[in-house]
Amino acid sequence: MRRRQFLASGAALLPVVLAGCAHPDVVLDLNEATAEDVADEVSRTADAGSSRYAVVADALENGSATHSDRRELFDEGETVRFEDSFYEVSTTRLGDSDVTVYDVLLDFDPADATPELGEVAFEDLPETDRERLEPALVADHREQEGVDMGVGYGTADEVGGDSVFVPDQQYDIVVRDGDRYRIRVESETETETEFRYEVTEVAPDVETFASQVRGRYLFTLSGLSEAEREVVENAIDGAHFEDSDAFQSVVGRLRDHDAIEVADFDGTWLLEYDGTEYVTYAQW
Repeated sequence: MRRRQFLASGAALLPVVLAGCAHPDVVLDLNEATAEDVADEVSRTADAGSSRYAVVADALENGSATHSDRRELFDEGETVRFEDSFYEVSTTRLGDSDVTVYDVLLDFDPADATPELGEVAFEDLPETDRERLEPALVADHREQEGVDMGVGYGTADEVGGDSVFVPDQQYDIVVRDGDRYRIRVESETETETEFRYEVTEVAPDVETFASQVRGRYLFTLSGLSEAEREVVENAIDGAHFEDSDAFQSVVGRLRDHDAIEVADFDGTWLLEYDGTEYVTYAQW
């Protein structure tokens, strides 16, 4: 979704912000919206290979699907895109059980890098361990005494039977490019719930779903003053960050209409301006 992409880009710049660049207090961002953009803004895609995809496919084939996890796969009221169709998902809790969940903790600069269990080269790790540890080892990090980063592995069933760390730790030193990392594994008990999921189709294709969204949220932004138009034009060109009476007036106009999503100080709307549709994010 565009709003999350916008916020994520800000998060990626966090070290720069901390170094002295002020984060803008206000934002108006208009992005031209195709049917795909409109659909993406109010739905989440069940990606092939994911648990969400498998559950929806099972529910479509069998009328319902059960899946056990520590949290629900779908938010209440969420619309899910499965391939080219869109569905509402209902969730029923069937029962709880306790499971053991594992975290792998890394020390990037151990005071003592002598192995107690054994050492292993990163490239010799099973794929399941390489995939989980790779992001931690390549990420920017600040070394400190003791554990520098933790990687959530999940349950033994989620990991599969190939890991050399979970559920049974076989090595406590990993070597990569001459660097030695100390590994510690911790576990805790969490509650796992069995859920039953059922799906109901709300639209057979993107155009139909986007039309439904437009019917609920789309409004025309018109009758603007010259100052308000300048704010909007700036936002179309790449986002507007300057607070003013005109900016607040535009935000007020947005807030007079139903938002796709809105909180105390920000929101997302679908509007038409000068004959073009825009997904619009505002922070005030």
